[in-house]
Amino acid sequence: MQENSKATWIWYPGDFEVWLGNIFNNRRTERGAMFPPFWKQDSHYPTVEFTTTVDIEESEDITIVAEGHYNLAVDGKLQTVCTIPAGRHRLSIKVWNQATPPALFVSGRTIHSDASWLTTYEDKIWIDENGVAHGSGIYVPVGSWNFNNSDMPPSQFHLERREQCPVVATIPDGDCNATLWPKLKEPSGILYDFGCETFGYLKVKDLQGTLRVYYGESREEALDKEHCETLDVLSCGVGGGFTVASSKAFRFVYIEPEAGTTYGDVLMDYEYALHDPQHSGSFRCSDELLNQIWYVAAYTMDLTTREFFMDGIKRDRWTWSGDAIQSYLMNYYLRFDSECVKRTIRQLRGKDPVTAHVNTIMDYTFYWFKSILDYYNYTGDVEFVREMWPRMVTLMDYVEGRLNGQGMAEGQPDDWIFVDWVDFPMHKRGTLCFEQILFMKAMETMATCAKLLNINKSTYRVKSEELRNKIKQIFWSYEQKAYFHAIEDGVMNRQITKFPNMFAILYGMSYEEERKEIMQSVMLNPDIPAITTPYMRFYELETLLIDERHEQVLQEIRDYWGGMLREGATTFWEKYVPTESGTQHLAMYGRPYGKSLCHAWGASPIYLLGKYYLGVRPTKPGYEEFEVWPSLGGLDWIEGDVPTPHGMIHVSMDHHQVTVCATEGKGWLIVGNRKLQITPGKPVVMTI
Repeated sequence: MQENSKATWIWYPGDFEVWLGNIFNNRRTERGAMFPPFWKQDSHYPTVEFTTTVDIEESEDITIVAEGHYNLAVDGKLQTVCTIPAGRHRLSIKVWNQATPPALFVSGRTIHSDASWLTTYEDKIWIDENGVAHGSGIYVPVGSWNFNNSDMPPSQFHLERREQCPVVATIPDGDCNATLWPKLKEPSGILYDFGCETFGYLKVKDLQGTLRVYYGESREEALDKEHCETLDVLSCGVGGGFTVASSKAFRFVYIEPEAGTTYGDVLMDYEYALHDPQHSGSFRCSDELLNQIWYVAAYTMDLTTREFFMDGIKRDRWTWSGDAIQSYLMNYYLRFDSECVKRTIRQLRGKDPVTAHVNTIMDYTFYWFKSILDYYNYTGDVEFVREMWPRMVTLMDYVEGRLNGQGMAEGQPDDWIFVDWVDFPMHKRGTLCFEQILFMKAMETMATCAKLLNINKSTYRVKSEELRNKIKQIFWSYEQKAYFHAIEDGVMNRQITKFPNMFAILYGMSYEEERKEIMQSVMLNPDIPAITTPYMRFYELETLLIDERHEQVLQEIRDYWGGMLREGATTFWEKYVPTESGTQHLAMYGRPYGKSLCHAWGASPIYLLGKYYLGVRPTKPGYEEFEVWPSLGGLDWIEGDVPTPHGMIHVSMDHHQVTVCATEGKGWLIVGNRKLQITPGKPVVMTI
């Protein structure tokens, strides 16, 4: 069938993401047992009405394809044929589907389903005995993406796959150096090494019998049959073709056949999100270690960028708001996959009514708000903010309904207060200063988005300012030049940690003199407990870069991320403690292999190097205007590309000159006290 090029699949906004997210988040297994997320999972609306108004000069036949059962009404009257008479008419198509989100594809000569259609799940229309429609529904713009072929509905969405081979196979209990690939003639326990951390579907050729499969991000994990995090049992009684396992993260796979079992080649289908290499970030410099760190960080991000941004590819495989907000920022400097950002934000929010914090974590709710404003600043997509606004309001209503008597956010018995994984004593109960700063930023985000949408919600601005002042009055110590940790049982816990203090800098809580005081008393103070997760090192290093400590941060990156490479990492980890050694690096949560060795928040050098060394950042939403503040940070030269919504910004710098070329937008190159305007399509060169 010849498709109308303008037609696309449409659905109720957010329903595709909720449905896909349920599939995504329920793929996690632990030693063969399914492991669903522990927060509320919403469902799509089973019955949805789609509507549009057309005005056509002559009658027109339309083709309707739906995921689900449907009916068509023209001007409120049900039709049995898909011919629309000439004139102005209102088309309404109801679709019911309990299994997958009701979705619709309409194509005709001039009539086609697209983003201009409206939809409702709340059908309040009834037809009287004369066939006249009464009442109304609550209509909102439809959801859509790039499903532009009637034969490829939304429920068939999947990532790309590419076949890969292991690089070596060995007998662990025999001669470990014996190369056995492509296969042994006699069945035996074999360890397959795919060369680096990967994600996809193990597949076995010509399997007859049963195989026990043990996966590992490390060699030790794959060989520890009693404690490895993931495993499979594969059985097949008919030869020919491949037996395919469910998707897993691994580098090593140990396979043990049962007696009498035979099998052929062992391969995998590597699964990945497709990206445009011509619209991807890059970074190179005079330090090969930093180049390797950037490359491994990019690979880590690509592995954790799937249907949604996930945390770690082996253990959780879930969408977490705290992980995701960092993934979004790294993504803006690597692939600029704005659709994955929107999908993840929608999926994390779910539907009303709100019954718990996002992921049950208070801080993750606050990050969710800020992620929407970050998205707008990088993309300029005001329509997405408009779409999310009603759910922002109801989520903030939930937050405000749980404040304590002082109007502050305090964890309730059913809340998880996370902050970070810490290796030092730190209470997470009471009124934490850290949580109040995040809450203040969330309220400030509400005020900014209300103004953007021309919504009269000045109370958000007033509340954010009141909270800002209250935080300063209650938690700031003029003597210690720092924010104290928390109020517990009415008493101030005077512990000082980096968490609230660095967020006070990052979120604009501190004026210049106070920022300098915090840097000296907290951030640069060796007596303050160190941060040991890449998660909070992301914010710690950004705080140092705001203080223009570019050389120090590069050395921190060399030591911390380079330390993981020296330990053999091929992707970056959930946590790294330099004083640990050997298999200590694999353990977490009281499990010998509980640590994720490919974790999204480990990829932060992408963001730091793009924003603070290449120096590219938008100053108006969507890079309508931008600045380039490059810094060598002690390097001899740097060069790289930063993707924007409409093109690329290329930056190169050495000790003699800086060159910037941008395809879109109006920008400024700033070095020291000098400033040059950047014109699209024309290289700008500044001699140093």
